[in-house]
Amino acid sequence: MGDLAADTEVFGRDGAYERLLSRDWEIWGPNGGYVASVALRAAGAHSRFDRPASIVGHYLGVASFDDPVELTTTTLRATKRVESIRVSMCQRDQPIFEALVWAVGDVDGLEHDATEMPPAPEPTDLLSVQERLRDVAENMYHRFWRNFDERPLTWIDNWEARDRQAPNFASWFRYLPVDTFADQWADACRSLILVDTLPWPAANRYYVNDHGYIAPSIDIAVEFHRFRAEEPWLLAQASARSAHAGLLGGHVDVWARTGELLASGVSQMLFRPMRA
Repeated sequence: MGDLAADTEVFGRDGAYERLLSRDWEIWGPNGGYVASVALRAAGAHSRFDRPASIVGHYLGVASFDDPVELTTTTLRATKRVESIRVSMCQRDQPIFEALVWAVGDVDGLEHDATEMPPAPEPTDLLSVQERLRDVAENMYHRFWRNFDERPLTWIDNWEARDRQAPNFASWFRYLPVDTFADQWADACRSLILVDTLPWPAANRYYVNDHGYIAPSIDIAVEFHRFRAEEPWLLAQASARSAHAGLLGGHVDVWARTGELLASGVSQMLFRPMRA
């Protein structure tokens, strides 16, 4: 399993950074949320502010694990309170990911949270995915999922014989082996990875047959509302309500166990035939 903060840390200075991607975050190649997290950490290394406000990114290519990715950061606008940063990720001169990130300083404003966390048992009262799949061969699942202690609110005992369900689900997640991060740039990566990853398993609840597709993300947009770095458990509610003409749209909200909305985001995915 991977260490999220260590595996997204970038090395360099003055707008030029690099990172060798970790295979612990492999799914269809490097997980898209992990790639975006490395870009977010580069923005954090570049910025004088301690808090990310948002990230918008386009996935332009699939990185490999063999060579470092190179990240170039540029300030597009900076004031006393906020900074806009462009992050360009390349590998062997090929574009991989392009992001725009807002960073923010200490700012006062109105305070409210009109969202409502879905009703959910305490995560420790639920069985983990690992406990439920104890007798299933480990190599049947991507190593990416070993980075979590996941506690689903609902469970399908026989996935191959499942009934059609709405394309959404909710689950508790705790990162392994380290589950909290004081650095807010690293802490934001916890939500960013969930927003990128979870719409696809939500969509698959709607289809009862082997449809023969995968759907990598082509873009992502995440707003970071609050930070509760001391809280290891995150409740993520994912939906993929519409698929049409080769595109699948997803939405994810992430809550702290205290019921506060931490982050929300959307991603657009592009269907591709699954290789044999």
